Amino acid sequence: MSPSASKTDHSAVEICETIGIHPEIISKVSTEMPDRNDLLDLADLFKLFGDSTRIRILWALSESEMCVCDLCSLLEMKQPAVSHQLKNLKQGRIVKTRRDGKVIYYSLDDAHIRMLLNMGMEHIREA
Repeated sequence: MSPSASKTDHSAVEICETIGIHPEIISKVSTEMPDRNDLLDLADLFKLFGDSTRIRILWALSESEMCVCDLCSLLEMKQPAVSHQLKNLKQGRIVKTRRDGKVIYYSLDDAHIRMLLNMGMEHIREA
């Protein structure tokens, strides 16, 4: 058997061979579903994780708070590009700032953001 044949095809969509609904499941799930607006807010949150530059910034900030200059040096990017992404992340309440004299330090807003990053990394590294 070839190595690729032993792996599950995650792109294949499987469907039921019969049409029918399960009212008890629908009832249970419908009572647990968050409000539509909350789901839209959740989708907006995940959109902020959908950019590789923002992910790199967030990963760096998961290790240490950093100023824009430090992030630019680490990521080898220009200040306007990094600042633009930080603005989006701050508006989305994913990062926060702290002023120390003339320097503004960025950090993750809370532990939930670190957990999302770590869980995402764990998921993609699964065999």
